[in-house]
Amino acid sequence: MTVTRLITMQDAAVLAELLCANRAFLAPWEPVRGKDYFTIDGQRAVIHDVLARHDQGSVLPHVITDDSGRLVGRITLNGIVRGPFQSCSMGYWVSAADNGRGFATAAVREIIRVAFTELGLHRIQAETMLHNVRSQRVLERNSFARIGMAPAYLCIAGEWQDHILYQVVNSPAA
Repeated sequence: MTVTRLITMQDAAVLAELLCANRAFLAPWEPVRGKDYFTIDGQRAVIHDVLARHDQGSVLPHVITDDSGRLVGRITLNGIVRGPFQSCSMGYWVSAADNGRGFATAAVREIIRVAFTELGLHRIQAETMLHNVRSQRVLERNSFARIGMAPAYLCIAGEWQDHILYQVVNSPAA
């Protein structure tokens, strides 16, 4: 159903269009963004930055597509730390028109596989605001366990918001 793939510079125009169309929908769940973020040039800058960090091994930036290859969102493994930690944080979004159709659940399942089998990571953390029940369900469907609540964890929609922390640990069969 859903495919994730590495973001490319060619995705800038489609992402800018998708972000513009979903600006109000995403605003309660995202940091405050300047107007340039929603432009093609703004997305080119974002993609250029994230691909540079990907080259350094600290980020895995993917887009989420439907069966036809149409972009419906993004999913990213951020802050990849190696050494004894082998961990990262995951963030994702799906457009309003495609919400509730299983894209986020499938994309999270796929990125877990990539993180554990291709990147050799041990742990993925994800955070949701307390009232983001839909995202919590996506994580729980993918075997993430709730590990606590972090007060004033991230500045979202211009305010420091409490977040529920989740993690999934790679537990290879014995």
